[in-house]
Amino acid sequence: MTIKLDADGTVTNPQGFQVGTATCGLKASGNPDLMVLHSKQSCTASGMFTTNQVVGAPVTLNRETLKSNTKSIRAIVTNSGIANACTGNHGLNNAIEMQNMTSKSLQCNPNEVLVLSTGVIGVQLPMEKIGKGIRQASSNLSINGGYDGAEAIMTTDTNPKYCAVEINLPTGTVTIGGIAKGAGMVHPNMATMLACITTDALVPASILRSSLKTAVNNSFNKISIDGDTSTSDSVLILANGLSGISCAKGDYRKAFTDALTCLSTNLAKQIVIDGEGVNKFVTVHVSGAPSEKAAHIVANSIATSPLVKTAFAGSDPNWGRIVVAAGKSGVRFDSRKTQLWIGSKIEDELQLVAQATPCDYDENIAQHIFSQPEFYIHLDLGNGKSEISVWTGDLTEEYVRINSDYRT
Repeated sequence: MTIKLDADGTVTNPQGFQVGTATCGLKASGNPDLMVLHSKQSCTASGMFTTNQVVGAPVTLNRETLKSNTKSIRAIVTNSGIANACTGNHGLNNAIEMQNMTSKSLQCNPNEVLVLSTGVIGVQLPMEKIGKGIRQASSNLSINGGYDGAEAIMTTDTNPKYCAVEINLPTGTVTIGGIAKGAGMVHPNMATMLACITTDALVPASILRSSLKTAVNNSFNKISIDGDTSTSDSVLILANGLSGISCAKGDYRKAFTDALTCLSTNLAKQIVIDGEGVNKFVTVHVSGAPSEKAAHIVANSIATSPLVKTAFAGSDPNWGRIVVAAGKSGVRFDSRKTQLWIGSKIEDELQLVAQATPCDYDENIAQHIFSQPEFYIHLDLGNGKSEISVWTGDLTEEYVRINSDYRT
């Protein structure tokens, strides 16, 4: 069994999926802002959503839809530019109307449609424009529409995010495809990010949910741009079974989960690389922790520290900020045992700290590593055997400019 990543693949790589897009006028740029993703055959489905207590109307609607139907989902409709969050009952009714409009255009039942929205919070959707866009997108569905769909769901993203994986099994090939958006308000658990994932594998809904949870916990829940979660964070997966290959048991199930994790990790990293104002992609690895949960808490504390992230931006290997960020995490460890390495070519290229004491290292080499577009930080707590990696970026003036000017 082998897993092959296709960096040019999208949600239409798996058999039976099509995408159509439209321009409703929701974005000041005038770019496409609506996508309909459709399966020719009913799908098992699952989703994971924001942990923020303030949620958008589509999140509420999708949770309810998936409570009653995880076995016959046919489509996902997505708009960008307006989040339909903090919009009250009116907003929820608009989300339901999007579901109804899409089901009518695709000739399926309303509870066979999931709804996603992303963009500015507190603004009502212009439903006449949305309806026109849904009809247009539904009429131009194409197996070649995946890339256009990835562009249509973008907000402050500068690049569309997509990929696919093929699983070569003894009985044939299964494909998983995905598109995502997200550039700011990105932090576990998930972020202001949307991801639509498709597969032609035959997977029961309960197993699909288990595999998705594993994949998300090892990918989207390990990224951070600015420490903020959003009202709209959602990852949805549809499985139409058109490959005829079941991935419900044994090695096939493991291969499917591994491939889904591979795809999700690739999309998650694309989100960090394209983060608002991000110039550097940084892997923060924490080892020597008493548990994986503790390692994750420490890693997130480092990855979200404004002082650490501005040091990244300034190519300043200020290791004191990293150690202090770990210390404020709430995880107990003996600071006298901490060790810290950095690297751009390999993780442990240059050791900066040993037993909480600075090493005799070359500051110029350290600065060179921090000046690279991609580098690693490895902090060992000396307090156990558990470890984890998370991915983050630097905090720049461009991030401030984008977010101070977002609604204007």
